[in-house]
Amino acid sequence: MRGDTGFPRADAENDFQRARRRQVLSRLAAWLRREPDDVNITLPFHEVVEALGVVGEKRLGLCTVRLDSIVGSVDRTRDFDRRFRPTSARVRARWERLAVAQRRGEAVPPVELYRVGDLHFVQDGHHRVSVAHALGLEVIDAYVTEVLTRVAAHGIRHRGDLIVKDYRRLFLERVPLGGRARAAVALSDPWDYAELGEHVEAWGFRLMQDEGRFLDRASVAARWYAEEYVPVVEMLRQADLVGDRTETEAYLWVAAERYRLIRTHRWDPDVMTTLRARR
Repeated sequence: MRGDTGFPRADAENDFQRARRRQVLSRLAAWLRREPDDVNITLPFHEVVEALGVVGEKRLGLCTVRLDSIVGSVDRTRDFDRRFRPTSARVRARWERLAVAQRRGEAVPPVELYRVGDLHFVQDGHHRVSVAHALGLEVIDAYVTEVLTRVAAHGIRHRGDLIVKDYRRLFLERVPLGGRARAAVALSDPWDYAELGEHVEAWGFRLMQDEGRFLDRASVAARWYAEEYVPVVEMLRQADLVGDRTETEAYLWVAAERYRLIRTHRWDPDVMTTLRARR
């Protein structure tokens, strides 16, 4: 317990002042570093699950949760920052009452959280989470509801990351890859997912024209990955054309250049030689 002088009320007042001071200093540091505005705000739960696509949810019951995994809020509260430090004096009275109770060893009810991947969002208990942080605790008891999503939450740090997740979700609705293929196809620029989706659909159309039969989206996605993506990525590796991009970014670049320079949809060593010479 930080700063325990034996006088819980005075210690709670100091706890709040310390937390407010750190929040102000954090904002100042972010401004001096010219970081995006969303670095220090809590992630909005509804925007996160909308970007990822909700499949379902299930109650997990009472769990012990790491405080550093709690990154957002269900009601988009502005009373606390990303690390649940108070952003104003408005919450002081309730905050200090909870801090006094915690310091006296009184029972504090578990908070209520939503879990998305390895991230947690507060449904009820913002002040309790804030006090736990201020007192230097590492875990907190919580009733947890897990939200299952179409796209994994991995990689979300700031609000701006939701744009990439949203476009990836839309891409996977158009190109329903599964298993290893789903994980392998990854882009950094959200707009590239739209371009790749158009590319795969055009590839699937040519495939259906060649075979004279209809294929659903899942079949096109599976065949594109196995017959087009994997062989081309292997050629890119052999030709040393991947560079510092993801394999999918390299594939998307070389597919566009192939048609622009050579006017063909075929792949062979001559194509790679030409592209390598003009990169």
